[in-house]
Amino acid sequence: SLFLGIVVNGLINISISTIEKRYELNSSLTGLISASYDIAFCVLSLFISFFGERGHKPRWLAFSAFMLGLGSLIFALPHFSSGKYHYGAKLEDTCQIPGTTSANSTCSASTKSPLSNYLYVFILAQLLLGVGGTPLYTLGTAFIDDSVPKHKSSLYIGIGYAMSLLGPAVGYVLGGQLLNIYIDIEIPERQDIYMKLDHDDPRWLGAWWIAFLACFFAIWLLIIPFSCFPKHLPGTAKIQAEKVSETHNDGSEALVKIKNIGKSFKDFPVALMILLKNPVLMSLIIASSSEALIATGFATFLPKFIENQFGQTSSFSATLGGLVLIPAAALGQIISGFLVSKCKMDCKSIIKFMIGTCSVALLLNTVFLFAKCGNEPFAGVSETYNGTGMLHNLTAPCNADCRCLRSMYYPVCGRDEVQYFSPCFAGCTAHFSSNNKKTFYNCSCIPKPEEDNSEDFLYEAIPGKCPVQCKLLPLFLTFFFFAVVFTFMAVTPTTVAILRCVPDKQRSFALGVQSVFLRLLGTIPGPILFGVAIDNSCTLWDINECKTKGACWVYDNERMAYLLMGISAICKIITIVFVIVAVCLYKPPPASSALSQKDSEMVSAVCT
Repeated sequence: SLFLGIVVNGLINISISTIEKRYELNSSLTGLISASYDIAFCVLSLFISFFGERGHKPRWLAFSAFMLGLGSLIFALPHFSSGKYHYGAKLEDTCQIPGTTSANSTCSASTKSPLSNYLYVFILAQLLLGVGGTPLYTLGTAFIDDSVPKHKSSLYIGIGYAMSLLGPAVGYVLGGQLLNIYIDIEIPERQDIYMKLDHDDPRWLGAWWIAFLACFFAIWLLIIPFSCFPKHLPGTAKIQAEKVSETHNDGSEALVKIKNIGKSFKDFPVALMILLKNPVLMSLIIASSSEALIATGFATFLPKFIENQFGQTSSFSATLGGLVLIPAAALGQIISGFLVSKCKMDCKSIIKFMIGTCSVALLLNTVFLFAKCGNEPFAGVSETYNGTGMLHNLTAPCNADCRCLRSMYYPVCGRDEVQYFSPCFAGCTAHFSSNNKKTFYNCSCIPKPEEDNSEDFLYEAIPGKCPVQCKLLPLFLTFFFFAVVFTFMAVTPTTVAILRCVPDKQRSFALGVQSVFLRLLGTIPGPILFGVAIDNSCTLWDINECKTKGACWVYDNERMAYLLMGISAICKIITIVFVIVAVCLYKPPPASSALSQKDSEMVSAVCT
């Protein structure tokens, strides 16, 4: 679980932007790479969970480790077959005086690079990772539940899920450090000082592939211990004999036992229909899918929200997002697993516990209403250029002759505390560097101070966004941390409740069905829905030399906060409604289905 989280949700996410630049892929294509994992999971989870239920689960887990290692290896292969990375000249970002030469790019017909064909290699690698992840989260979870007493399984499952959440944190830290190493390890020597690379240069690409190779070796080492496990751990028979059935009383358990469903492929449609007709199971699956939609949406876009709302850098925003999401999610899973285990909750009590945690999370989500920030002054977007030009138009009389590119977003903060799209749009014609800090001067769009001092021209604009006056970031992070804790406190209880409300011989299959719905209704549409909402709050789009619209540079902060709050609140309400439905519809099995103490001891002795 730890290594799967490192590779799929950590390394791949942090390497996507580097892969886009290196292999000349656009974001829609890299989005297809990310979705390939979930596609494989959806296609295979039903079949693997159905056939693996009665099979040798540890060997399935060994197969899982083999496929995860192979997927990691294949993901790194394009680096070794695509040759050395060649970077070109650095584009000028200052105002170019008419009649001088510049390195600014011009529109040219797009020619498809052969590098883009490596897209299919990355998709293949993700499909293999999806094949490897399917047995882990279906058969692996059921194997844990088989092997430990009922009141302890929630704690073990919670720890396992927490490891899958810790993985992305490790992946982000490990991958982030390796991106500081040049992609080909040694930086090529260039005579021209302006052609040399540093970490801040937009042409810089990091060594994204090293971590994938390391994970390949580490994951394949796990094949050996998994292969050595027996089909059932010692003491499993006794534990199974002492368990009391809590299956939803709709006759499905008797049907499964009488017809011995699950031994052949012919039983697949019948077994699937039994689960789909279980109202408690389907209510819990829809509730968990709604929660997954929120979780994946915020996991993808929380750094972007922090960056734009509170004026932080992208790297610092990603770090803050990871520090909030990962520990909070892991803590929520472990706490809920401990509470369910300690209080020895039955199925109905577990579902009621979920109602409480989801309700608290809904209240905490109101943080978006009061911990939001307004938009900072931005020339050509939220205000004019000192009274000239128009709103939503970056070009004004002061920079009309500068031949500025809208595709080069390099924000600077003027001494008038107004942000400019780039030094060029601020009208700056020159710059100098001191102590590794660049300063722009001779900026025609920045008003001169009334008291003109001889050294003022040195400080007309500095790189980066202007300091944000809003100081609500600590309040937002505190409330959001606890919102995530209570959101993920429902994850482990949901899994335990699903394992309890279905016949024992269908537990792995039930988790497979949940995985399909979780991805179709949650993890796949979640980032898409959040992305549409965030794009809907954009006020300044990137438009390149060919007049093609690209990414968004500036957002309406209040609109973004309200939209994310709305999506989150609606999904939370859907979750609570379906969990309440599950409580109302759940029928515990008749008391006679429980074994007496004497019967339990007799069954245990026979099994031994």
